[in-house]
Order: sequence, then C-alpha cells, then structure tokens
Amino acid sequence: MRRRTLLVTGGTLAATAAAGAGLLVIGQGDADANRKAADLPPATATIVRTDLVQSKTVDGRLDFAGRRAVKSAVEGTITVAAEESRTVTRGRALYELNDKPVTLLYGQVPMFREMKPGDRGTDVLQLERNLRDLGFGRGLYVDPRYDAATESAVRQWQKSLNREPTGRVGKGDVVFQPDQVKIVSVDAALADQVGPDRPVLTIASTKPVVRAALEQTDVALTAPGTRVEVTLPSGRAVPGKVTGTARPEAAGPTEGSGAAGQNGITVEVTLDGAASAVGAEDARATASVKFVSEARKGVLVVPVEAIVALRGENGGYGLQLVQGTSTRLVRVDTGMTADGRIEVSGPDLREGLTVGAAAP
Repeated sequence: MRRRTLLVTGGTLAATAAAGAGLLVIGQGDADANRKAADLPPATATIVRTDLVQSKTVDGRLDFAGRRAVKSAVEGTITVAAEESRTVTRGRALYELNDKPVTLLYGQVPMFREMKPGDRGTDVLQLERNLRDLGFGRGLYVDPRYDAATESAVRQWQKSLNREPTGRVGKGDVVFQPDQVKIVSVDAALADQVGPDRPVLTIASTKPVVRAALEQTDVALTAPGTRVEVTLPSGRAVPGKVTGTARPEAAGPTEGSGAAGQNGITVEVTLDGAASAVGAEDARATASVKFVSEARKGVLVVPVEAIVALRGENGGYGLQLVQGTSTRLVRVDTGMTADGRIEVSGPDLREGLTVGAAAP
C-alpha cells in the first residue's frame, strides 16, 4: 500500500505534514486507474456540502464607546465627586468644583472660552440651543450672537443652579458633549485639587461595545464593518461588527493587557441590538470575540487528509473515490481551508461520495 503524506496551508495546499499521516503522491499515469481491494485506503471520509469559515477568536471586555478624559478647565477643589457608572443627561452636573456644579450640555464644539454679551460663534449657537431645550429664555431667538436675550436666559439658568447670576458662562462652568454620557471612571476624589493638567473623570457614550486585543499581523480584521460573533459572559452569542480601533489612552479594560498593551491593536466592536444585547451582563467578566476573515457558503469539502498530490507533468491534486471494493483517482481543484477541512470542486464530485483518507 502506498503511504499518504499530508500538506495544508491557510488558504490552499502547501507542504505541512501531520504526524503519522501524509500526502499520497501518485504518478500521472495512475490518474484513471482502478484499484484492487488490497489497495483500499486505510480510512475513508464523506464529501459534504457546507460553509467554510476562516476565523480568529480572542478575549474581549464589555465597555462603552467613545471614551475620553474630562479635565477641569480651571483650577479648583472637588467638592462633590463624580459617581462612577452614572448616566448624565443635558443640564445635569458631572461633578462640583468649588461648591458649584460643572454642567453637561449637548454640542460638538468644546468649551474653549468664557461666553459673554457681544460674543459670536458656533459655541454661542449651541449654548442657546441648550438654554431653549432646558426651558430658559422663552422666545429666545437661537443664533450665533450672545445678545441681551441670551444674557437674560443665562441668568435664569444660573439661578436654577444656585450660581451667581452673572449672565456670563465661565470656561469651567460647562462641558459640551454630543449626547448623554456614562461616567466609566472617577479620577479625582472629594477634596482633590484639579486643573487643566489632570483628568477629573472619564466619560463614554451610553452605547455598549466590546473591546478586543489583536496582534499587528491581524490588521485585516480591524477594518470597519468586519463581522464578528461575540459570546457574552452569560454564554449568549450576539452578532456585531468592527466600528474602529481605540486609541491606547482610551482602550479601557483591555489597555495594558496582552498584545494591545504593547504592539497590538485594540478593536472596538459594536453589538447588534446595542444596550438590549448586554442587559445584565457582568462587565467584569471576559467575553469571547470571533472575527470572521473569510467565508465560503455551500461548498463541497473533505478533510485535508483526503487530498492526494499528483506528480508528473501536470501535477495538481486529487481525491481517491471509493466505490465498493475498488477505488478511482480523480483530479480536483482545491480552495479555501478551515478547521482541518478543504474546499474541493470537479466534474466527478458530488455530495455524499466516499473518498479515501490517511489513517487517523
């Protein structure tokens, strides 16, 4: 009996041998010959039609998208510290500085200056929108001008916060963010001295994500839109997709661990169903993240141990079809490999046929 020698690659066949088994090398003239019973293969397998998926599975952690540190624009003392895990909405205080609330307002432009009568700009426009939506300044015309109507609305708002009604908005009075935020960590405690050089807290959006660490060699898996399957700590599988990579300083729970802490990449995955997908999941537990790099749907496959190499002028690969007590070698085209199986095609192949294979 001829000895089988096996070879496999990540996408086609190449020269890798499994211990104790191997790739059957057959002369070109043998391609159409029938074998006697004595030449039956040591093992057999069945051609099946299925999906092949190349994937990589890594550990991940539940987190929230868009992490960023919030620093105090002015120096002062923390008189009421932020509350970790709390969700803060428009008009609510993130923390208190010097016994005055630092308020969250909605907007894309950061608070970069004191706003006062006579000022013009996009920051004034978004301030007025917030005043209107909070119910201050009835009849306020929302535009980029800080006029007398704006000043009056600001005074009303300041009185509601127990602030001195100056009619001006100090640089350290508010924090602008696009939407409501979740406080994911508190970096300054009660009585701490803070200023522009250190974070007071870290915030994120309320959209749950999973962060996973990949090697630099897996950069193809980091493309936005790459589909993944996340197995949550409870064991429930939830589909999702890559929405980007996280900066090292915003990597959250995976920062400093494994590949992402050194030369790797921290990938942010958005789950289908968002908040409802994570529900009561334990954010401290590890999730399993399966990245799909390539998939072939409904193809004929066999174990890689069934492939034989044809030597001679044309070379290539074949399968040994087993029919009763005889065998017939047929040439095949090979495709993708995954999980020890390989895609095959050819005019002589169909689902359910028996093929020879190397001994397990």
